[in-house]
Amino acid sequence: MNNVIRRNHYDVTDRVFVADPRIVCEEVCSLLRLVGRNADLRPVELAFDAFGRLYAGTLPSYLGCETWYHDAQHSLDCALAMARLLEGHERGVAAAERLGERRAQLGVIVALFHDAGYIRRNVDEEQHGAQFTLFHVRRSGDFLAGFLPSVGFAPEGPLAEQLVHFTGYEMELDRIQVHHPLDRRLGFMLGSADVLAQMSDRCYLEKCRDFLYAEFEICGLAGPPQLEGPKPLYASREELLHKTPDFHDRIWKERMDGYFEGAYRHAATHFGGRDLYLKAIEGHFLRLQEVLRTNQIHEGLRRRAECVNAGPLRVILGLQPAGDAGLRAASRPPSYKRRTHAGAVDPRIYVPT
Repeated sequence: MNNVIRRNHYDVTDRVFVADPRIVCEEVCSLLRLVGRNADLRPVELAFDAFGRLYAGTLPSYLGCETWYHDAQHSLDCALAMARLLEGHERGVAAAERLGERRAQLGVIVALFHDAGYIRRNVDEEQHGAQFTLFHVRRSGDFLAGFLPSVGFAPEGPLAEQLVHFTGYEMELDRIQVHHPLDRRLGFMLGSADVLAQMSDRCYLEKCRDFLYAEFEICGLAGPPQLEGPKPLYASREELLHKTPDFHDRIWKERMDGYFEGAYRHAATHFGGRDLYLKAIEGHFLRLQEVLRTNQIHEGLRRRAECVNAGPLRVILGLQPAGDAGLRAASRPPSYKRRTHAGAVDPRIYVPT
């Protein structure tokens, strides 16, 4: 495992194809059996089946995943990271501190649907899922509250509505209404799994530049100010990448090592002492440091990121044949071309066509 060469749609071990809900479900269930050997994992299996239908656009009343950064692969990767944190936690703490099999299953299900709020319903007026960016966590909680009774977790619905906020910024962490110490620890692991899954993705830097920025443009967090929209945080893809190291440092100081009490360290226990998530993340930021130093943001980040939103997921699940041109177009943000404000080509500036 020391010299893993990863493929784009695989986890940090290059062993799990994190674009397929069926494969991730099998891996997650194998980990949950270590948490509770006689556990009934049917609720988790049903959750992964519903996830596939929700993100592929075949679940009634929902239109499927349209976003590029917050796609099916990210949520599947997050659920897998959560299961690994849970397994490492349960193996590494005293019996009195263990979360137990029911909390573990709840944690995985919440991780799986923590970004469900990006998916439009057929009654929504918004034209794209990225328009929900600023309030998607609340919507994810609403989805979970409605879904959990169908898999026998009705009593945990209100808790799940709160737990999911550990993955977002819509609510101050101190205002999240989770009071039991073990439930709060579950929330800390959930927030940590979300960060680990995002930042360890093999194409994390390219996805920030090509996918996340495009989502931020749609919701008003990037590009020119929009009428009645939020104040943009990034004027360009370049600015987003230049600010990414500070974002990483702040997340680690305030959340990962701070509020979340180092919950990410349970991954090292799971892996037998060496945290492959941190190794991948450290590699990304070393690469970003060099790219920024040499001003090679576009030339130096050359991995071709491909998202797994509704169209590609339908292909993976065998619901649609591959090779559809429209499918390929929907799986990437609108094309960009290089130009300066005067119209001359400038490889450093990308604006929408």
